[in-house]
Amino acid sequence: MNENKRGALRTLKPNTAHHTNSKPKRNRLRKAVASVLLLNMLCFSLVPALALAEGEQSNNSSESSNSQTTTTQTEAVQIPTAESLDLQVRSAILMEPVSGQVLLNIEGDTPFPPASMTKMMTEYIVADLVKQGKFSWDDVVTVGENASKTIGSRIFLAEGDQHTIKELYIAMAVGSANDATVALAEYVAGSEQAFVKMMNDEAKRMGMATAHFANSTGLDIADMPEKFRTPGNQETVMSAMDAAILARYIVTDHPDFAEFTAITSYQFRERDAKPMINYNWMLEANKDVTNFKQFAYEGLDGLKTGHTENAGNCFTGTAERNGMRLISVVMGTKTDKARFVETRKVLDFGFNNFETKQIVAPKAPVAEMESVTVKKAKNTSIPVVSDEAVSFVIPKGADISTVEAAVQLDSETFTAPLQQGSKVGTVTYSFKPDGMDQTLTKTVNLITTEDATKAGWFTLMMRAIGEFFSDLFNGIKNLF
Repeated sequence: MNENKRGALRTLKPNTAHHTNSKPKRNRLRKAVASVLLLNMLCFSLVPALALAEGEQSNNSSESSNSQTTTTQTEAVQIPTAESLDLQVRSAILMEPVSGQVLLNIEGDTPFPPASMTKMMTEYIVADLVKQGKFSWDDVVTVGENASKTIGSRIFLAEGDQHTIKELYIAMAVGSANDATVALAEYVAGSEQAFVKMMNDEAKRMGMATAHFANSTGLDIADMPEKFRTPGNQETVMSAMDAAILARYIVTDHPDFAEFTAITSYQFRERDAKPMINYNWMLEANKDVTNFKQFAYEGLDGLKTGHTENAGNCFTGTAERNGMRLISVVMGTKTDKARFVETRKVLDFGFNNFETKQIVAPKAPVAEMESVTVKKAKNTSIPVVSDEAVSFVIPKGADISTVEAAVQLDSETFTAPLQQGSKVGTVTYSFKPDGMDQTLTKTVNLITTEDATKAGWFTLMMRAIGEFFSDLFNGIKNLF
């Protein structure tokens, strides 16, 4: 047998004659050392041992609290460019209101006169006050001098006339009646100027970056009754983005908005020769109306038109199809018909190319963070899930496998008791679809799925002792 083979055999099967005397000595030495270490550590480590019962957050959880990602190559999804729509507008916005995603933006952050789209803020405030119970739809409003002298689109209210809030609200929403709008503003706030302050305060709260309101109607200041004109020369302006944000608040906070905005005609007074006709020709309800059926759009149920010489023709529209609602804004078209033609282009761009896709189901576990360690609990490993579903509006057919999740825990450690549903952190999902410039993100809470009840003192002590001896023997083992 050559030397290489002899060496291999010695490695696999040690020479027993060589180790006969040394092995028992080594074993006795190990036992002696272990006994000494054991006695010393028992004497000086009782309190730290019991403290071990408190437990620690696992390294895996700590590392996962920073981030976790999944990456897979996605297939590009082609959507038309904004330029290809050839929009004849000053500005335009397309927004999905649930997520707030902006799908199209053409000069959308530039402020322009909005004309009667201003009334969307008046509509929101009045509806909100009714919802809060501060007013009732049946409250009777007495028309004042300001409203009676307001010009433009109107229902010819006389000073002293009395109508309910609901009647005046419909006149505002359907017929864009300036006099009805002023009557509501004065009734709610005491004066139109006090109401204007409410409007500007709400605009700030909503995050309308460029909006400024000079009155409740959208009229130029010079067209207001002279006695009631807003001081200064700061006219009403808002960007298309501001209008979309305002519309988003309307459809979100007042989902019954269409009970007013989708009314095609309304007989304000019995003596009126004709009913007022809704200026929104795109209402789906107009599909069988001879004069408007060419403009009627499937699923469209609001919101507000606008026109002045300075503003041109404007329209904030909203439509819902297959469970997805979109908000469109076009500003500054040349004719009243053109605002609806351009709106159709914008909405078609949205409905033809995008869909709402659920990325994460409600109560879904998060990879690499399926549980957290809870100190002093009977079961120290408590499962966690995201508290709600996550959906994005994405190009149709887009690959969602590149969604990333980043977990952030509220604390490095958690201590029992914890109730089921307790928030322990957040998880942020992000996704950049092919064909879109923006990265979509949504943050939801990370919650426990079961109670973390506190363990008894005996369980905590036994757990501490077990962990102590486990660590002790592992340490001794590593010495040899």
